[in-house]
Amino acid sequence: MTIQRIDLAAPLDEVYTAYRAATADRPGPAMSRPHYEWILRKGDSGALTEAWAVIEDGQVAGAVGLQYPTRDNTHLVEVFELFVVPGHRRRGLATALFEHVKKRSRAEGRRLLVGETEKTGSGAAFIAAMGGQVVLPEARRTLDLRKVDWEAVGDLMRPTEDYVIERFTGPAPERLLPDMAHLMGGMNDAPRGEDIEELRFDVERMREFEAAMVPSGSDAYTLIARRASDSAPAGYTRIYLEADRSDGWARQADTTVLAEHRGHGLGMLLKAANLQWLRSAEPHLEQVITWNATSNRHMLAINEALGFELLDEWSTWQADA
Repeated sequence: MTIQRIDLAAPLDEVYTAYRAATADRPGPAMSRPHYEWILRKGDSGALTEAWAVIEDGQVAGAVGLQYPTRDNTHLVEVFELFVVPGHRRRGLATALFEHVKKRSRAEGRRLLVGETEKTGSGAAFIAAMGGQVVLPEARRTLDLRKVDWEAVGDLMRPTEDYVIERFTGPAPERLLPDMAHLMGGMNDAPRGEDIEELRFDVERMREFEAAMVPSGSDAYTLIARRASDSAPAGYTRIYLEADRSDGWARQADTTVLAEHRGHGLGMLLKAANLQWLRSAEPHLEQVITWNATSNRHMLAINEALGFELLDEWSTWQADA
C-alpha cells in the first residue's frame, strides 16, 4: 500500500471510477464526473487544491481531495470525499489516508479539518474513531416533481407589490455580479458549525464562482427578489441541474433573504416560483434534492410545506489536524 499525489492535470478516469464504486450504495443523485473532477481540481473560489490516492495491488483503492481556503478560513482544510473502494476496506487504508491528510494539513499551517459523512454507517464510525466531532447535523430532503400538488404550491406564494422577481439561467451575467455578491452575504446567517468564519464575497470572487458553473458540468435556474421602490436586491434562490440533462435530478442550492427584507414571505415566494419555472422549462426532471442544517427551522418549514420529504441525515464534522 502506498499513498501518492494525484496528477490533477491528467485524466481522472481511474479515480472517478473508484469513487463511484465506493459510493454506489448512496441514495440520491450520483455526482457527475465533470463535477467531481472540478472539485478535485479547482474547489471553491480561491482555494488551493490537491488530491491523494491510496494504491493497493496496483489499483486506486481510495482517494481524498483537500481544499485550502485562501480568502477566509485560512486555518482549516476542507476534506472532500475520503473513500476506500469495497474489497479494499478493513485493511487500514482509510486510517493511513486520514493520517496523511493530517500531516499535509499541518505542513500547510492548517489546524482544523472539516468534512461531511452520513450520520450513521462506516464513514461516521470511522471519523469518530479518528477523533472527529459532529458540529452540525444536516439532512437531505427530496421533492418528487411528479407528485407535487402544484395548485397548493401556488397557494403558498404570498404576492407582494413591494418586491419584484428577476430570473436568469446559467451563470449570472456581469451586470448582476455586484448584486449576487451582496446577496451571498446573506448565506452567512445560515448555521455553519464551530470555528468557521463568514465567507467574504466581492465581485471578483462572485465572478470566479459563476465561471465554475459551465466547466463543472452544471446549469442553473436563479431568481432574485428586488425591492420595487429602488431595485435593491433582497433575496435569491438557485436550482442546479446537469448541463447535459443526463439524469432526472435537480439540486436546490442556496436560498437567502437579507435581514432587512425578511417578514414578507420572500423565501417561500422565491423557492415556489423557481420550482414552477423549473417544472415548465425542464419537463424531464423528476426529483429535486436539497440539503439543510437540521437547526435551520425556518428553511425546513418552507421545504416541508412545499412537499420535500426526508431522504437521509448527514453530519458536518471537525477534527484537529
